Amino acid sequence: MKCLRFAIFSLGGIAIGVLSAQAQQIPDLTVGNYKVQFHAFASQGYAYTNDNNWLTMNTSDGSAAMTDFGVNATVQLNDKLRIGAQFYDRNIGHLGQWSPEFDWGFADYRVKDWLGFRGGKVKTVLGLYNDTQDLDFLHTFAFLPQSVYPTDLRDSTIAHTGGDVYGTISAKKAGSFAYTLYAGHREDSPYGGYPYYLKDVGIDFSSYGGLQYGTDLRWNTPVAGLTVGASGMKENITGTGTSTIFGPPTPYAEHSKNDTTDQFYGEYVHGNLRLDTEYRRYLRDQDIFNNAGDIYTDTRGWYGAAAYRISKRFELGGYYSRFTSAYTTNIFGSTGASLDTSIPGNHIFDKVLCVRFDATSFWNVKLEGHFMNGNDSTGEYPDGFYNGVNPNGFKPNTIAFVARTGVNF
Repeated sequence: MKCLRFAIFSLGGIAIGVLSAQAQQIPDLTVGNYKVQFHAFASQGYAYTNDNNWLTMNTSDGSAAMTDFGVNATVQLNDKLRIGAQFYDRNIGHLGQWSPEFDWGFADYRVKDWLGFRGGKVKTVLGLYNDTQDLDFLHTFAFLPQSVYPTDLRDSTIAHTGGDVYGTISAKKAGSFAYTLYAGHREDSPYGGYPYYLKDVGIDFSSYGGLQYGTDLRWNTPVAGLTVGASGMKENITGTGTSTIFGPPTPYAEHSKNDTTDQFYGEYVHGNLRLDTEYRRYLRDQDIFNNAGDIYTDTRGWYGAAAYRISKRFELGGYYSRFTSAYTTNIFGSTGASLDTSIPGNHIFDKVLCVRFDATSFWNVKLEGHFMNGNDSTGEYPDGFYNGVNPNGFKPNTIAFVARTGVNF
């Protein structure tokens, strides 16, 4: 049965590769004097784990419930003004649930190299890859390091409805500095990892979102190929819905008292070699149960990654990803804590090896192995492992095999 599922996945990958080849011939559309550029991407994956179901999929039986795609259009109205929009959809186990999203749509006005403005629904600049994490064809790996870019929490950082101020300032012999300042409203899908996590305990959100603002500063150093930077984000999030924890459905609300993300990163590219590293710390202090309790969560993640293109068609990569989570609670006068990040329930340490094969310039196939210790099952921050799809509890270690194929035009 597992071989049959993998065969179906492989045939599906070939099919979307052929369709993409045909799509390469789609011309741009001219409206009046303006050329509209169309682009799209899609990926299909298959995951198998020896123990513990992963990312809300039934991976211990092998699962091909891992699909996403996006379609976008952009128009350059003049030398300074560009507009565009994208629709995106995904289904990864219980995540996404084939619920289409207006992923981004903005107007971008570049006054000078050092000053530009974006407005609308804008991808959030946070670290190296947050705003490009959906573009699978740009990345070596089938999954970006989950300690910093958790697939199940994509909605929490992906975009804001508001505006950006950005630019690049030359520092002459010292390189250049690129900056982004942003503020807006974040609105999570009801099919993300956090709503799914809370449904297990009897909380069903009808809305979840709020103010999101921050900054990113990256230094393109005078050392060729070396970029370092830092990002900071603050949020004021409110979730409303119903709770059945204590009986019949009753109104439920939670909101942020302090919600802070700090991220530091570096990238070095030399020829066919690329080295990346990032560190993210997320602190969340929030009132829960309609102000009847509070919970303080401290999560930390970092990774080191390396990739090398050995030929036109093949690229090899690997990373070590380390995630820890600790929390304290005070609910209805009863306190609790889980602070020991050395136990499997409070961490995930992931060693990853990947090979990428570019069949054409627009069709790739990735094979990836994950060797994970821990599952973060006792933490208050979802990161891949859920009780809902692991009713018999968790094993301390998980080996995962992931195959993913993607196309773009």
